[in-house]
Amino acid sequence: MAIAAEQDPLRYRQQLLADRPAYLNVLEVLVQHSGWGKQSLPRRSAMGVAIHESSDTIVGQVAEVTVRPDGTVGVNKITVVVDCGHLVNPQTARQQVEGATLFGLSAALYGKLTIENGRVLEDNFDTYEILGMSELPEIDVHFVPAAGERWGGLGEPATPVIAPAVCNALYQVTGRRIRSLPISDYYLQVA
Repeated sequence: MAIAAEQDPLRYRQQLLADRPAYLNVLEVLVQHSGWGKQSLPRRSAMGVAIHESSDTIVGQVAEVTVRPDGTVGVNKITVVVDCGHLVNPQTARQQVEGATLFGLSAALYGKLTIENGRVLEDNFDTYEILGMSELPEIDVHFVPAAGERWGGLGEPATPVIAPAVCNALYQVTGRRIRSLPISDYYLQVA
């Protein structure tokens, strides 16, 4: 919708969520820490944004991606902003957000089950592709201060946000919308 309206995707979300102060706060902190709109990226790179709420937790993410000359995708950096209310153990919460983000990224890039003759072909770790250590992006996590007495949830609400953030960035680079996962099924060319 932001593209059709010829507006900045993050600013467009802010307009749509004008009556939701907690969402606006997450988006504003995301702008501050991601460098959204303030940095120039190499030709084959772009940023994508997404925001989501579940488990009484709001998560916004900006993914910086690169489409390599061979058509594969590299995710360079993910900025994550979380509003989960008051935090009891910030370090554990940060680790949970990082793990949930990487789990979602791995699923978005590679998560695939192939059924052949009634049998799943990817039946173990040697046949089910996941992110390797050399592919892990920088993850920059920020928690917004809790307002009032609200105690949130956390859990894994950072998992569902990464796929749309990456796919939105890929659209910026390629001009092509990805409508099904995994992303590795696509050969991507720079527009």
